[in-house]
Amino acid sequence: RGGRMEVVEEKKEEEQREEEEQKALEITDNLQDVEEKVSVEQVCVPSDVPGFDWSSIDTSQLPSSYKTNSPKEKQLLRIADHFLWQYTHLCPDRKPLFLHPVNECGVEKFVSTTVRRTLLPYAELYDWDGCASFISDYLTMEPLKSPITPPSSLYSPTTILKYQRGNCFDYSVLLCSMLIGAGYDAYCVHGYATREICTLDETLEPCPLLRRPQEVPKEEPRKKSKYRVKPPPDLQSKFELQQEAKKVAETEAAQKNKEREEEEVTEVEKLERDPLYGLRVHAWVLVLPGKREVPEAFFINPFTGKGHSTTDDCFLGIESVWNHRNYWVNMQDCCKGCKDLTFDLGDAVRWEVMLSESKKPVQLLPGAEEDMDDMVSDPIMALQEEEEKDMSFDMPPSWVTPIQISPREFETRYFQGMKVILYEKAKVEKWAPYLNKNGLVKRLTVYADSDCAEVVEVREWFINREDRLNMREVNKQTQVTTEYFSPGHLFHLKAHTYTSLEPETERTVEFYNEARVDGLQKRVGNANEMTEYFEGRDDFLHVRHTEFGERGKKVLLAGTRTDIDSRLIVQIKECFHRNLEKPADKDVAERVFLITKEEIHLTYHLKDKYITASKDLFKVMERDRKGKIIMTPETCITYRAGSSEKDEKLVHQYQLFQELRGKEKRLKQEVQQSKAEVLNILETREKEEAAIKLSVSIYDTERHKAMLCYGLRFCVPFLLALLSVTLTPAFLLPQQAVEELQKNEQWFQENQNRLSADEEDNFLARCSETMSLIHKLELRLNREKQTARQKYRALEEKLRKDPRLAEHLDGA
Repeated sequence: RGGRMEVVEEKKEEEQREEEEQKALEITDNLQDVEEKVSVEQVCVPSDVPGFDWSSIDTSQLPSSYKTNSPKEKQLLRIADHFLWQYTHLCPDRKPLFLHPVNECGVEKFVSTTVRRTLLPYAELYDWDGCASFISDYLTMEPLKSPITPPSSLYSPTTILKYQRGNCFDYSVLLCSMLIGAGYDAYCVHGYATREICTLDETLEPCPLLRRPQEVPKEEPRKKSKYRVKPPPDLQSKFELQQEAKKVAETEAAQKNKEREEEEVTEVEKLERDPLYGLRVHAWVLVLPGKREVPEAFFINPFTGKGHSTTDDCFLGIESVWNHRNYWVNMQDCCKGCKDLTFDLGDAVRWEVMLSESKKPVQLLPGAEEDMDDMVSDPIMALQEEEEKDMSFDMPPSWVTPIQISPREFETRYFQGMKVILYEKAKVEKWAPYLNKNGLVKRLTVYADSDCAEVVEVREWFINREDRLNMREVNKQTQVTTEYFSPGHLFHLKAHTYTSLEPETERTVEFYNEARVDGLQKRVGNANEMTEYFEGRDDFLHVRHTEFGERGKKVLLAGTRTDIDSRLIVQIKECFHRNLEKPADKDVAERVFLITKEEIHLTYHLKDKYITASKDLFKVMERDRKGKIIMTPETCITYRAGSSEKDEKLVHQYQLFQELRGKEKRLKQEVQQSKAEVLNILETREKEEAAIKLSVSIYDTERHKAMLCYGLRFCVPFLLALLSVTLTPAFLLPQQAVEELQKNEQWFQENQNRLSADEEDNFLARCSETMSLIHKLELRLNREKQTARQKYRALEEKLRKDPRLAEHLDGA
């Protein structure tokens, strides 16, 4: 029976294999049919790329390495042709390899020699993400002439940088050159990808600027207990475990069959959605681990500059990879895309290498030379030796000139200074610095629908603004605007949220509290109330809340430039942190000034092991005819938690009450100053937005040179006048001191009889100080007269020797 069961199972397995083979043949037949149907009409694109004609570029100034091949390069091309002949003979069903396309001068060049490793002097280009982002921004994407075949030409990275455009292969070679120069183990990849990847269609992907970083939950360390409960004995049946394992195996097999059927269905759906699915040629970059602390292999799409996992469904297969040293052909099955591929390029079974590493010659024994001569005479052995010599060939150096990017090109970044990217319900616009007069460099527009008709939110990023504004968010539905500032603003602004710049509208203003004397961190207010939050204050104040009543008369505060429509202050409430230097029942936690009711409420911090806090209530009960407060026992009501002591004396309560009344007056002034500061901030922001100014870094020598030449026109007349100065006696300070002394002596003689002894002593002391001052001034004047001419001559020589002023001072 056991043998019959095995035979039946073998028959079932053979039937399943036959069914799978038939389905695979059907899929390949469908792909071949699609490839035949999508002929020249659908596949080929006109040779002239819209907007640019590559045939019109000037190649006359290119070096000779672009126009000719060295002997070593010619030998490399012969090796590549021989390798291609062997490959097509062994793998006739696979497409031709991308080995030696022509360059911009029409000369065939091996793809590995087109890679020119380069390290540019910019910190941003030292990491892979910075390099990839720069390449995706700097170049303009051009589609392949035929989406199912690699290009017939591969231009040098220098030409691609010059014209700032290229296809996926041009992108990949340039990015790979920069990554290898930065120390990465990077390779160009020739393979297949989805339509969205090949055509740079990101309209179905969410915008990366809208993704929120994942918050990693903090794991609290568990306390180990020395007491542990013994685990209960295992009373589960082994037979039941075996039955459950069989059921799990059956369900897994059923699940695999279901997944296989779903994959077949999705394969058909993908073919229906994109008739070229699996056939679209694409080039990208592979980065292997081992260098620059890369933990695992990953892909980089050069069009977007984003990193992808090697198991990403967007990449459907790999034909070959290469770097500046060698070329490898993928011999693994790509029926499941790149998910199951192994990227160990040293594995000769999975990756066929074109040039093996150079081998050291084998030292032969003395009697073995004749045998070797006989072996060489055999033509088959000679052919094998020639192949081995070819395999040990070293890659010639790159024919491409050094890649260079000027600081201005690196700063401009985008083609014509601007780039637009469309995402799912979002649009991103980027500009070069200083291109927009308001300093705008990036804008994100979020839409409510896929048609991008209704705008939901707009975010703008700025740089180099003198008002330190770096970001603005506008919610189009609520009309709420939030502005974010860098440190250095006149009012130390950090963020400003508002609906209108009109006074007494709801707004939230955040500050850099470290730069403020009062430690103000945030101010939230509207027409009826205002709340201020503080940090790091010596008096431990952290919240102040003010409520306003009806509008009063206009008040002009000293030190402010704005008239304030003063609303009546109804209440001021302050909250304090705990001051450990004071007892809890003496440390105020909350202080409330009910100004209209003439009441002051004090609440102290809780003492340990108490649930009620000590409190004080001060209330004006009586006043005299002059309006002064009359202190009575009913004026102050106190409560001390857990205290059986008698009430404090009336004198101490009166002193505390007077102190609080003084603080109340100062708080009113501070509140009015806060309102005045808000109005000054609004006025300043309106002026800043009306006349936006951009700052220039001291390291930007080109822009500073232009500004200097512009400013010298106004400085030259003053410098000429300075050079024509004659040394006239203009030091009148000693004469003024002498005249003042003579007036004082005359006054002393007239009023000497009426002066007291102290007044006379004071007068004589002042006279002595004046005489000493006159003597010092005379000495300084004489010294200045002796050295002034030399100083003026030295200044004149220095100005005349300055090359920037030479043309203006020649005739002076």
